[in-house]
Amino acid sequence: MSDVMDRIRQTVEGNDVVLFMKGTKAMPQCGFSSRVVGVLNYMGVEFLDVDVLADPDIRQGIKDFSDWPTIPQLYVKGEFVGGCDIVTEMTLSGELDQLFDRTGVAYSREAADRIRAANA
Repeated sequence: MSDVMDRIRQTVEGNDVVLFMKGTKAMPQCGFSSRVVGVLNYMGVEFLDVDVLADPDIRQGIKDFSDWPTIPQLYVKGEFVGGCDIVTEMTLSGELDQLFDRTGVAYSREAADRIRAANA
């Protein structure tokens, strides 16, 4: 299991934004993964997608790594952000913008504002 944890750690630390998800960003395989992909894509965020369905060790390993039971899981600059509900709440409250600003992750503020306006 330590090999899996090392792989996960290297992935999380080696990329600014990583989404562990079911499926890929081109073809999400669950609604929750699709929602997070939609938010990130709409905001213009570059991110690495890791398909947990392609590797059962990663699928369980990411849950152990984060001590979080569900997928998708978003990481920004090496830190666990949360799953679909948390990402949605952070998007609507503006906290995701603040996180991206604080960590230097490029995104479209206009797109983020449009998401909030559409959900007001």
